[in-house]
Amino acid sequence: MNSDPRHIRISDYNYPLPDERIAKFPIAQRDHSKLLVYRKGDVSQDVFYNLPEYLPKGALMVFNNTKVIQARMHFRKDTGALIEVFLLEPAEPSDYELMFQTSERCSWYCLVGNLKKWKEGTLHRTIDVKGQQIEVSCTRGPIHGTSHRIDFEWTGGVSFAEIIDAMGELPIPPYLNRETQESDKTTYQTVYSKIKGSVAAPTAGLHFTPEVLAAVDAHGIEREELTLHVGAGTFKPVKSEEIEGHEMHTEYISVRRDTIRKLIAHDGCAIAVGTTSVRTLESLYYMGLKVMQNPDASEDELHVNQWEPYDTKTCVSTVDSLTALGAWMDAHSLEVLHSSTQIIIAPGYEYHIVKMLVTNFHQPQSTLLLLVSAFVKGDWHKIYDYALANDFRFLSYGDSSLLIP
Repeated sequence: MNSDPRHIRISDYNYPLPDERIAKFPIAQRDHSKLLVYRKGDVSQDVFYNLPEYLPKGALMVFNNTKVIQARMHFRKDTGALIEVFLLEPAEPSDYELMFQTSERCSWYCLVGNLKKWKEGTLHRTIDVKGQQIEVSCTRGPIHGTSHRIDFEWTGGVSFAEIIDAMGELPIPPYLNRETQESDKTTYQTVYSKIKGSVAAPTAGLHFTPEVLAAVDAHGIEREELTLHVGAGTFKPVKSEEIEGHEMHTEYISVRRDTIRKLIAHDGCAIAVGTTSVRTLESLYYMGLKVMQNPDASEDELHVNQWEPYDTKTCVSTVDSLTALGAWMDAHSLEVLHSSTQIIIAPGYEYHIVKMLVTNFHQPQSTLLLLVSAFVKGDWHKIYDYALANDFRFLSYGDSSLLIP
């Protein structure tokens, strides 16, 4: 680890982003977006569908297969007041897969809009699920950090997945300053999304099409998927002057045993699609260190804390750490590792697994921009100045970049 990033001033990671440069909608063909290529200090541009030509044969490319859920739900009180309930993470059951299968009741930690109008009582709404009238009710529970526990109950024996598909809205990013449209249901999901749980898309993946994925395969590049459910905290601005005062949100990850094997076979090296894949992959290194110190650790105990990488002095190789993690999974008969991470990747962080990164252009003064800066050894200004000067589109529905430090 080079230095402690706690005292990084977030104001040093600002740049002018005019509103007209924020892409409000995606382009018609997702793989026709622009691609900025940063290679060891040199910057050029291309079209996204040519991405595979820049990737080394035999490399391993890792994607986040999370699926965005229709997390924004609306209830109306008898008084007419509209209350918004925004699903953040499962409370009971806490497992995402089990949560979406529940058929009578469940609880989530939620943000509540118009909270002052909902002091008490239960809210009700009748919805249509496949021609069946279903009554859904929600009751406010105790405060949980910045959110509330909300208890849901419903009739008809349908699953909670069907409930949110019928009554929820897809939560597009707040900086788009517009209502969700029907088209977002398709365009704000990656073509390989599978595992429900995110409230925001892993947007680097939005540029991929079946044709580009086929071209990746044709170039002899192996593909692997993992899951990190993107939380609303991904949009949480850094409000403290120094990043020490910013608390990173916890996000839930699942990684297959086969993925660990693939990483080891590739000498612990990967091309990451998106910052969420980066945070998952880099967290695996620290999880491996934990099981080396405590072979009896539980999955929950593998949680990576925000500052852990900077407080950990280690000379353990990436392959040794991943090998230990794989052996620990074998010892616990786990085919899939379920844990969580709060890792903050900022200048001073030393990357262990990610050697190339496909990512969009991020908000000024964001933790995602810190991650990019750490990856390109502080050279982010060159990348962003080029993108601004060459009409690149920014943020979730914007253009893409391939970063090779």
